[in-house]
Amino acid sequence: MNFLTRNKADILLLGVAAVWGSSYLATKVLTERGSVFAILSARFLIAAVIMLAVWSLSKNGRLDRRGFLIGVVFGLTQAGILSLETWGVKLTSATNAGLIISMTIVFTPILESLWMKKWLPRAYFIAATVAIVGVLLLVSGNGFHTPNWGDALMLGAAIVRSIHVTALGRLTSGYSYSSVSVTFVQTVVCAVVFTLADVPGVIASYSSFTLGDWLDLFYLAAACTVFAFLVQLWAVRQTSAARVSLLLGTEPIWAVLIGVSLGSDVLSWLGVLGALLIIGGSYRAQAIELKHRVVPLIPSGPA
Repeated sequence: MNFLTRNKADILLLGVAAVWGSSYLATKVLTERGSVFAILSARFLIAAVIMLAVWSLSKNGRLDRRGFLIGVVFGLTQAGILSLETWGVKLTSATNAGLIISMTIVFTPILESLWMKKWLPRAYFIAATVAIVGVLLLVSGNGFHTPNWGDALMLGAAIVRSIHVTALGRLTSGYSYSSVSVTFVQTVVCAVVFTLADVPGVIASYSSFTLGDWLDLFYLAAACTVFAFLVQLWAVRQTSAARVSLLLGTEPIWAVLIGVSLGSDVLSWLGVLGALLIIGGSYRAQAIELKHRVVPLIPSGPA
């Protein structure tokens, strides 16, 4: 790979991390305009239309019965994750949401170790503990108190996402399938689930969304879902999985920068300390895990 190709991949991956970091603020704004399921329904209906075009142009778009079932099953689990995330964003700050969901980077290797019965070194668990302490400090705000439901839902989303990613990686190991086709099926499943979950709310919200709201929804569908997936699919073939994972790991940094600069989020000194511990602990844990064992690329943000 030449220098220009590598830099192009790096820039695009940083772009994915940035749009994922911005997705929490965009979602936070939309939750003030309509119901959670209406927002998710619109986002994935738009994404499904875009993915249909991508799938139809794909040279490797064939999908057998097993691939279809994988898309359906993991589409349902993805719908559960996104429901937890969106409700969490609605009830907490965009900054907290972006930082807490980054705990997926820590939880996933632990779950994979349990599955494979192959334990990571002690240094990994020390780094993971630092990140968890960071979460506790972050959600404590200006003093120690019970985390709100939004923080708890985001932590739950991080745990469920880790289970989802681990199961996807293990159950598809050794099986060749079209990533574009499986993702298309997952997108359609999510769109159907979210629409049927609250039909009256979806109809009411659709009719009340402004042009600005629809533009935000298109951004979430096109940039945070379709663009992010296609860039990962291309970049992992241009560089190493470790480099891709490292660049996508900058997502919580973007979430903090965007939440504080463009949103109304404010971090106390305790919150700043917690954010630093989350980022530092996650990065250290990720570095140890990558060195200890080569693993598949694990997306950390909304997709």
